[in-house]
Amino acid sequence: MRTTAQPPYPAHWEADVVLRDGGTARLRPITPADADRLVAFYERVSDESKYYRFFAPYPRLSDRDVHRFTHHDYVDRVGLAATVGGEFIAVVRYDRIDEHGRAATAPADRAEVAFLVQDAHQGRGLASVLLEHLAAVARERGIRRFEAELLPANTRMAKVFTDAGYSQRRSFADGSLHLTLDLEPTARSLAVMRAREQRAEAGSVRRLLAPAAVAVVGAGRRPGGAGRAVLAGLLAGGFTGPVYAVNAELPEGTTELGGAPAHRRVTDIGAPVDLAVLAVPAPRVAAAVADCASAGVAGLVVLAAGHDRDEQRELVHLARSHGMRIVGPNAFGLINTDPEVRLNASPAPRLPAAGRIGLFTQSAAIGIAVLDELARRGAGLSTFVSAGNRADLSGNDLLQYWDDDPATGVALMYLESVGNPRKFTRIARRTAAAGTPVVVVRGGRHSGGAPPHGHAVPAGHAPEPTVSALLGQAGVIEADTATELLDIGLLLAHQPLPQGPRVAVVSNAEALGLVTHDACRAHRLRPLDPAGLGSHARPADFGAALATALADPGVDAAVVAVVPTVSDPAGAAGDHTARLLADLAPALHTALTDAATGKPVVVAQLALDDLATALTARGIPVYPSAERAVRALAKAVRHAEWRATAAHPGEQPAFADIDEDAAAEHVVTALDPRRTVTLNHVATHRVLTAYGIPLLP
Repeated sequence: MRTTAQPPYPAHWEADVVLRDGGTARLRPITPADADRLVAFYERVSDESKYYRFFAPYPRLSDRDVHRFTHHDYVDRVGLAATVGGEFIAVVRYDRIDEHGRAATAPADRAEVAFLVQDAHQGRGLASVLLEHLAAVARERGIRRFEAELLPANTRMAKVFTDAGYSQRRSFADGSLHLTLDLEPTARSLAVMRAREQRAEAGSVRRLLAPAAVAVVGAGRRPGGAGRAVLAGLLAGGFTGPVYAVNAELPEGTTELGGAPAHRRVTDIGAPVDLAVLAVPAPRVAAAVADCASAGVAGLVVLAAGHDRDEQRELVHLARSHGMRIVGPNAFGLINTDPEVRLNASPAPRLPAAGRIGLFTQSAAIGIAVLDELARRGAGLSTFVSAGNRADLSGNDLLQYWDDDPATGVALMYLESVGNPRKFTRIARRTAAAGTPVVVVRGGRHSGGAPPHGHAVPAGHAPEPTVSALLGQAGVIEADTATELLDIGLLLAHQPLPQGPRVAVVSNAEALGLVTHDACRAHRLRPLDPAGLGSHARPADFGAALATALADPGVDAAVVAVVPTVSDPAGAAGDHTARLLADLAPALHTALTDAATGKPVVVAQLALDDLATALTARGIPVYPSAERAVRALAKAVRHAEWRATAAHPGEQPAFADIDEDAAAEHVVTALDPRRTVTLNHVATHRVLTAYGIPLLP
């Protein structure tokens, strides 16, 4: 007796996806072992949804249906399922057909497609995600178009096909709508896919940064330790929702810990929890994640270090299979200063002031240092994420969120590895072009590019100059140090971009004015001769000189350089300095606001540290040296030039003498999904010839 072997399982089709509401699901091929899951899923679907799928009342699946829908050859018949917690929440399938709609095999290049989404999960973007992934599978198997039959009343599904952006044709016959989709990617389908990606990833970050309730798992019974620090920070910062303390070793009957309601498990809370901060040792994290999954938690912050890559993959798989996202492991936490949220889910002792700077770091140590420096300089944050080993949530996700966050004016990022430079630069270009500059420090850029131990995303293999060039083309502003990162961020968060390189210099010390002038020239700016005010200059003199400079049409930006000086021959330096500190900030702010020219102003001060706080509070960045002030200004000038010339890449030209279809056919023929393929001389010649590129003998 002959038996047909089950075709090899295409594991490379598996994917974790982020949905429209920020939740996650697991996509994978359907197998014969899924029969019970499919039946249980179908029982949870409403009669109306079943009617739309089968065009008739269809209360239950027959044994024949179950066999058909779970047995596939993964070439001519493919089924994919979206799962949460191991259970099906949506399915999609295609069956290859010929031009007459009959079952067929390759080389027939069309397929009939059908979807079914559980009613409780409709509206989350599942059908769009499934269509996107099934189309990729179909193209891999040589299918070039999908066909679908819909009832005219099934407008939601018809909209999914329309919104996908593929070229399509419609016709009506026998009371149904017939759709044909060409699966060749178009500019619109790519734009739709990226817009869906942005909305979903931004939504997943928003769920983490704006939770309605937070649990701290591992809050110690006595003060001290990361868990109690996080609990204290949440309460002291004024988080606007409920905060719960969770400790598995609480004595029987304990109901309060550190000022918060206390429970042994998250599942014991008995109320929804959106975010859980896991402050337990690494060996206990997996059990805590499972407890959170059972409680329906939406997102996790894992503070513990010590997970290797395999352990991290298991954590992410467990979390995402239950719709959760993970920040960490080895994370420092999350901060959101929005007055409607006031979230300090980190060991930081206080909630920072609100501001327009968004900050992402991997390293907890760098995060602590940058937060302290921001506070010292009187600057504020919109949001902060320290993602540690970024096993799941990454800098790309934060960029997607900041792209449309009105509270964030500049994105600052300290990255210990870039990971996928192509995706990062694509997102960063869009974010910067939309008006939110992206400033990056790349740690270890000169040390060979190896990521820190345990990091799930390895450094890219591109040479460092290549990565820098990619970042520059995408409008990313590179800084060399964390200090420079903040210097640039303070300017871009509060001042407009300069419209050119012409800089006015205003100073009360000739030597300092010349130093500032030389720094401008060193950074390829075009400084005017310094406006020397003399050592007896009063705050009103600074204000008048700045107003004159800003009114000059030949000036694009101004640097005010100030030092304390004696006020008269008798010497009353202390009194003069006090008056300078008290009155200079208001004078400069008045001159800037009255001018209303949209020109940036920066201040360099020597030995006047108290001036920084007063000016920063008024939106004027202050630096302890002329070199740092000018360097930050020069970065802003270069970014403005990029915005004016390269932010929008324009339209891709069309060439009549190339054959993209032939080139694609040669590449598809050579592809192997299991490994990288190097084209031989003949295949290379065919691909290049299709693009009109001659190959020298």
